Amino acid sequence: MNSKIKDYLVLLGVSGVVIGLDQWTKWLVRENIEFGGQWLPAWLEWLSPYARFVHWHNSGAAFGMFQNGNLVFTILAFIVTAAIIYYYPQVDAADWTLKLAMGLQLGGAVGNLIDRLTMGKVTDFISVGTFPVFNVADSSITIGVIVLLIGVWIKERNEKQNAQLTGGNEQGAVSNEQ
Repeated sequence: MNSKIKDYLVLLGVSGVVIGLDQWTKWLVRENIEFGGQWLPAWLEWLSPYARFVHWHNSGAAFGMFQNGNLVFTILAFIVTAAIIYYYPQVDAADWTLKLAMGLQLGGAVGNLIDRLTMGKVTDFISVGTFPVFNVADSSITIGVIVLLIGVWIKERNEKQNAQLTGGNEQGAVSNEQ
């Protein structure tokens, strides 16, 4: 099988799982919790002041920022989706953190884009403390950014170690010649 097709299968697999989980959980919330209502299983009631499921809408960005920007974020989601699909095959096969991050971010962007296109707003339902209400797609985008940052950190650390090893070998070779 062509390696680019394999690459896209990984991207579509990661993003597909995120999109499926995101849309399924949003559907469950819309079907089972009235708008503005909240729910928590009885065995988790002790979490109630700190964490709960709520039914809320958002017309802005992740975590309730920039409300009433639905059109802007719809266009932005299309741009991000196109950029990820275009650049994904150009990523080095060994850079699995970047590939994972792109899959998570694509899944999150498309998950919220589906809501924006079908309902004109995004369903949010995870409420933790005083943090803004969010959903699986928002979480996926955030985790994708964290994975990306960890990947960059690991890559830079490895490059510095390799540079030190290479620099040390070159100095050793010079001193052996003298």
